Amino acid sequence: MNYLLYGTEQFLINKEIKNIIDKLKIDDINISKYDLEVNTIKEILEDANTLSLFSTNKLIIVEKSFVFSRTTKKIDYIELLEEYLKNPNKDVTIIFINNNENIDNVKKIVKYIKDNGVIKEFNPLKNSNSIVKTMFDDYKISSSDIEYLINRIGNNLEIIYQEIEKLKMYKLDDKIITRRDIDNLTVENINIDIFKFVDDIINKNKENAIKTYKELLKLNEEPIKIITLLASKFRLMYQASVLSKKGYTEDDISEILKTHKYPVHLAIVAGYKYNPKILLKYLEDLADLDIGIKSGEKDKNLSLELFILEL
Repeated sequence: MNYLLYGTEQFLINKEIKNIIDKLKIDDINISKYDLEVNTIKEILEDANTLSLFSTNKLIIVEKSFVFSRTTKKIDYIELLEEYLKNPNKDVTIIFINNNENIDNVKKIVKYIKDNGVIKEFNPLKNSNSIVKTMFDDYKISSSDIEYLINRIGNNLEIIYQEIEKLKMYKLDDKIITRRDIDNLTVENINIDIFKFVDDIINKNKENAIKTYKELLKLNEEPIKIITLLASKFRLMYQASVLSKKGYTEDDISEILKTHKYPVHLAIVAGYKYNPKILLKYLEDLADLDIGIKSGEKDKNLSLELFILEL
């Protein structure tokens, strides 16, 4: 049986993978993991058609399975995968993971996995209270406090799970969780507009930028990840604004940059405010920060904060 698990809710996808592994009773030694942005379809199929030395059953997990979405990327060996999915190896289970909100149901490859396997969607739920309740296991918490917790920290189930684990560890003795515990131990949801963060940095609104940066750190975001995120936004703003000024449409730019239209639109609007030379300078500064942190020359917790303060 083959599976296609798609959607943006990684927590639910991980939970489903665990359920499949438990159901099939497959040991770790018989589980292989691939990434379609690193590995080829041919490599994966060679593994799928190779008998395991340790068991008659094995599991293959394929992350970033963009082949099931609408894409302009060149896909090597796609015909081999289509043929395999029409007549899959019965001793092998393949789980394809696609973290896009939607898949392309028109594609033959989607039809083949639907005919001979299972497709499941894992996008954010409108009402996640019941799932959150199960995360508390045998701990006592009121329904109103569960709703309060969700409203406080947001609907991201991965973050909710991490915060619940903190609460459970803290209340290990009596296993009763109150609203006061939630206020004392959990991080309030922070809805961060990354373009506003970029605006604050470039416009030297240091107080707002530092506040946002510290909020990101509260969410356990690594400074390197924040630097990479900022750099990607600066780069998109620079590329989109330059192409726009050359007469390219948003659709053209989206195709050229292999990026969805909406972030391209935002990048063009934001990019018009700034001189391209300023955007390039900040890209260079962030690259220097990245190298300094990774080489150990700069403190990862202070370097980006100093970068903002020294603007």
